[in-house]
This record gives sequence, C-alpha cells and structure tokens, in this order.
Amino acid sequence: METRLNWQDYAVTWARLHGGFDPRTATPVVRYWLRTAHWLADLLGRARVGPNTVTVAGVLICLGVPVAATRGGHGLLVGALLVLLAAVADTVDGALAVVTGRTSRLGYVYDSVADRAGEAFWLAGFWLAGAPGPLVATAGALSWLHEYIRARAAAAGMREIGAVTLGERPTRVSAALVGLLLAGAAGLIQPDLAAGVLTVVTAGWVLLGLFGLSQLLTAVRRTLD
Repeated sequence: METRLNWQDYAVTWARLHGGFDPRTATPVVRYWLRTAHWLADLLGRARVGPNTVTVAGVLICLGVPVAATRGGHGLLVGALLVLLAAVADTVDGALAVVTGRTSRLGYVYDSVADRAGEAFWLAGFWLAGAPGPLVATAGALSWLHEYIRARAAAAGMREIGAVTLGERPTRVSAALVGLLLAGAAGLIQPDLAAGVLTVVTAGWVLLGLFGLSQLLTAVRRTLD
C-alpha cells in the first residue's frame, strides 16, 4: 500500500525538490494553488492513478489548443480553458509523485518534455489564430533556452533555484491563458481583432522571456563563477 503525505510533510518534501523553496511561505495565491494540487493528488493517489498518466493527459489536453484556436472567438475561449486544465495537470502530476512517494529522475524528464511540448502547442494555437510566425517562434525559442540554461546550470552544480525570473513557466502559462481569453473575447466582438491581441501578447511573452533570461544568466554567473 502506497504511503501518502499530509500537507506538512508534503511541503517539506516539495521544498527539497524545488531548491529549498517552502510552499508554506509562498504568497496566498501560490499557497492555495499548491494546496489544491496536494488535495487533488491525494484523491488521485487513493484512486491509484499514476503521475505519468496525469502527465500524458496534460499533453493530450494541450493538443486541443491549436485545434480550438482555429474556431474563432469561442474556440479561443475553449483554448484558454484547455490551457488552465493543462496547468492543473502539470501541477498535479508532480504533487501526485510526491504524495505517493513515486518521484523519479525519469518522471522528471517526462514532466520537462511534456512542459515544452505543451508550450509549443499553445504557441501553435497563437500562430494559427493569426500571431506572426517569427514572433511566435522567438517566444518558443526563448522559453526553451530559459529552461535549457537552468538545466545545464543544475548539471554544473547549481542546486538552488538561483532566481525566480520573469520568464518562468508560471509566467508563460499566464501569458497563454490571458492571451487566449482576451483574443477570444475580442474575436466575439470583431473576428479580426483576435490576431492583433495575440500578436501583442506574444510580443509581451518575448519581452518577459528576454528579461527573464537576463535575470537567470546573472544568477548563474553569480552562483557558479
């Protein structure tokens, strides 16, 4: 029988796996989000659902975003809902691994690959809905580079988070969610407005990615120099 952790023990284990950041000291919104993930993970653990199953489900949900994005305003709103569900799945799969004591290096790899694939599907939705291809590709490249640098820094011995930058995954999730919501609402008013909204949001994604990359490189240099 699998051992499931209560919130206090879960928080300690989660902190150990995330550079020492204790979720109990997070902002109320983040703390509520993580406590909800813990609660859902506990329910799924009791139902004997595995973390990898949730990871795969999250990727499949992301696959629906570019499909929905081609359906106009209502489709973009559906895409926003799919991004939210995928974000929940992305949080819950890790929580489920911790709660059930099934964390593994292979699971970490699967989760990272799923995150990058999901973001690619979101940006594909932006492009299909009218955002310029080069801008979308730049946003994706910056997101990938951010995670690649952090991974290489960890391999080089950087054990702490180093810096919570403007280009982190929560920022990208927020950009995708808000962008699709605003574009969907604009598309319901005037279909041609959706592409412009997504162009502006993608440009913001790029700017935040550049700032985040600068922050991360500064932290890496300070830690590993």
